[in-house]
Amino acid sequence: MANIVYRAIAFLIDLVVIGVGIGFMALITSGLSSSAQEMVMYFTTIPYFVFYSLAFEQLNNGQSLGKMALKLRVVRIDGEKANFLDYVMRWIFRALDIYSSGGSVAALAVISSANNQRIGDLLANTIVVNIGKTERMKLENLLKLNKMKNYKATYPEVVNMPESSMLIIKETLHRNQKHKNYAHQKALDLLVEKMVIELKLTAPKNKELFLKTLLKDYVVLTR
Repeated sequence: MANIVYRAIAFLIDLVVIGVGIGFMALITSGLSSSAQEMVMYFTTIPYFVFYSLAFEQLNNGQSLGKMALKLRVVRIDGEKANFLDYVMRWIFRALDIYSSGGSVAALAVISSANNQRIGDLLANTIVVNIGKTERMKLENLLKLNKMKNYKATYPEVVNMPESSMLIIKETLHRNQKHKNYAHQKALDLLVEKMVIELKLTAPKNKELFLKTLLKDYVVLTR
């Protein structure tokens, strides 16, 4: 999951983009009458500011220009591609999360959330993930799977899951191992429940081993 620093930088880049866009509109309408300028503001400038994030995330697969620059993307907590209603829910709560509080509510929510989610993310069941090609994000380099030619997958159904789901599993396991607390254990429990439902499997006794096995099976079956 993307941490608060990356998300903040992406947000600032988006603010710059919005500011440049508004400045450009003001420049090209500077010669118009005040009534015409007001008309442009109501029908172009304000909608541009208000709907910027929603439009980009919907039309650009979960990425605003700021998120593109930082290699971030909005996805559902289950790893599936977010839909329009998910983006709308995130967008509605931007006013509370970010604008009305100067970003403090969003920052506190992200820091305290097991999955770095602001309120809009929690209600939309979405997270922001880092899709950059770092060493840690490459599944092939996450697991030591040398000499696995004869490996037999325990859960072959996992091959139908998207790679984003596997990255969420890896990140959840990593955080749970690094931070042994209730919040991260709860996130792991919820993820196991989701995977069991998605793959139509029997609930496992050892949840951590179950997720590790899913991840291992996926890499072997898709490499």
